[in-house]
Amino acid sequence: MDTLSYKTISANSGTVKKEWYVIDATDQVLGRLASRVALVLRGKNKPDFTPHVDCGDNVIIVNADKIRLTGKKLTDKVYVRHTGYPGGQRFATPKDMLDRKPTFVVEHAIKGMLPKNRLGAELFRNLYVYAGPEHPHEAQQPKPLTLNEI
Repeated sequence: MDTLSYKTISANSGTVKKEWYVIDATDQVLGRLASRVALVLRGKNKPDFTPHVDCGDNVIIVNADKIRLTGKKLTDKVYVRHTGYPGGQRFATPKDMLDRKPTFVVEHAIKGMLPKNRLGAELFRNLYVYAGPEHPHEAQQPKPLTLNEI
């Protein structure tokens, strides 16, 4: 048997083919959308996935303000941050954040599903979230992507 024909192919930045996809978040459940988008950003849906390489695709999410949360998460879930000063803990619900900064809810959910290292920060730069139906990336000719296709 020829053992040389069974070499494992490892992707690198020169051999990775990156695609552009656009996803409409209208009436999509936040967690399901975030987990599928994180999978595409990471590149785990490709046959040449390599864990230490950015082999994922670029993802554009439109209509992020029309995202859906199940149950009572819209009012009961809490985002916690700290200003850095004593007594500076601040709380916000997804309802508040959707009114103030609609893209935060989707970005926060997806960022939490990416690796917590330099690779995760690099992968997060491949995500573009917009509150409305318009985006400035028409020159990249993004393909529409539904969650069931991933």
